[in-house]
Amino acid sequence: MRRSDYVRLLLLAAIWGASFLFMRIAAPAFGAINTAFLRVLLGCSGLGVILLLLRSSLQFHGKLRSALLLGIINSGLPFLMYCLAAKWLPAGYSAILNATTPLMGAVIGFSFFAEKLSVKKWLGVFIGLCGIMLITTTGEIHSTTDIIAGVVACLIATGCYGVAGYLTRRWISQRGGLDPTLVAFGSQLGASLFLLPFFVFSVATRQPVNWAQPLVWLSILAVGLVCTAVAYIIYFRLIADIGPLRTLTVTFLIPPFGVLWGYLALGETINQGFIIGAVIICLAVWLVVSPGRAAPVA
Repeated sequence: MRRSDYVRLLLLAAIWGASFLFMRIAAPAFGAINTAFLRVLLGCSGLGVILLLLRSSLQFHGKLRSALLLGIINSGLPFLMYCLAAKWLPAGYSAILNATTPLMGAVIGFSFFAEKLSVKKWLGVFIGLCGIMLITTTGEIHSTTDIIAGVVACLIATGCYGVAGYLTRRWISQRGGLDPTLVAFGSQLGASLFLLPFFVFSVATRQPVNWAQPLVWLSILAVGLVCTAVAYIIYFRLIADIGPLRTLTVTFLIPPFGVLWGYLALGETINQGFIIGAVIICLAVWLVVSPGRAAPVA
């Protein structure tokens, strides 16, 4: 890897780590549904503008429906879950639970997509569950119900990411593929269409939202344009340059940034139990994503 690759990897981790901070600011003020919808709408708009500026083809070659469905699974539901979690959990908690994505992907692949798990990967899954239990049962959050609900929301989100990874390979990659930026645009469009009815219902039926909050709007713009549109470009460029396995190491880097931004901007603190749980989850993720030992050559 070149030095520029390391820089982009750190930049991507910093951006995605900040997304939990921005959702932590926006979701309690605007509501989870409104925040999730505005995020994907701005992400879709930003990617659309980028595609137009690059004069990229908008031909999906019969895969538009697949891209839209992927958007629901890979963006619509997860972003909604993280916005719900942001009402109950500190940003650092959501960031470290996001690191369980490879664990969920391993379990989902074994259960539904005929993927084989080695003993090392099963050990990683078990250790990861222990880390999640430790985080769930320790902390300074006043309501145990809140922390459990927030953890469940985060795990639903990472489960969606796990499913989306396999469906992307089955629906798009194995059928000729599409430009990654175009896939990202189609997915954000699908997520926007999915969340639109919920947004309209929320605005029409719930208590009026105070939309005149400049700081919240700055957070919405940041999470939509920077943490979604720009981050997708960096992410897919890294996959093209250094491969998916190395790009996946961003999972290890997001939690420290999520905790750091939460501490610097919101004064969030973490206790020893959370730190131990985070280390256990990072170890579990490493066991799951690290390549196995190559077979000896006869």
